[in-house]
Amino acid sequence: MSDQLHINKFGPRLKELLLERSLSMRKFSEMTDIDKATISRIINGRRKATPEHLQKFAECLGVPAAELFIAAGYPINQDQKQPNSDIYASLDSIQSILESTGMYDSSFSIENVKQQLEQFHQYSQTEEGKETIYNGFEKKLKKTGSIGPFINHLKEMFETFRLGKATPIELGIIGSALIYFIISVDVIPDYIFPLGYLDDAMAVKLTLNLLTAKV
Repeated sequence: MSDQLHINKFGPRLKELLLERSLSMRKFSEMTDIDKATISRIINGRRKATPEHLQKFAECLGVPAAELFIAAGYPINQDQKQPNSDIYASLDSIQSILESTGMYDSSFSIENVKQQLEQFHQYSQTEEGKETIYNGFEKKLKKTGSIGPFINHLKEMFETFRLGKATPIELGIIGSALIYFIISVDVIPDYIFPLGYLDDAMAVKLTLNLLTAKV
């Protein structure tokens, strides 16, 4: 019953957004690359929009993805302080929310993030890795909409990396976090907003811990 209520709530909201932008379903179908019949069923409450649908809708309509996820009935934790909390203690709650979205991967763990960071450590010190960071950081930042308290840490890391104001070991640690943020290898898909950026936040937290240990 709850899902049906959210479906009924989301359809009118999507229709309203299309009307505000003078978009027909046919045009919107072309923009999102989603079948017109599927969009029609979503608007008429005969089908629930998937996370992939919602992400595409948000991008094409220029609205926050969180707004659409909430309207469609997906459980969204909007507590901006969560990424700064103890990452090990919060792992169970993250997994629980992922299960409710149907996107749970049993391999998700802090170790996954650590392994990715270790793999990117040396790469970030190569010319190719540096170019990836210099050219990709601002683009990825715009994509996230500067979401999450970890963003300021990343901006500071980027400036430190760009200016080379750290030891080679510290630059490697910082570079690995920047590469992780830029390259789309997220343990949690980005379109599960804002949960999709929690593993990025974890990567930042782990990196800050390593840097503190080096001081």
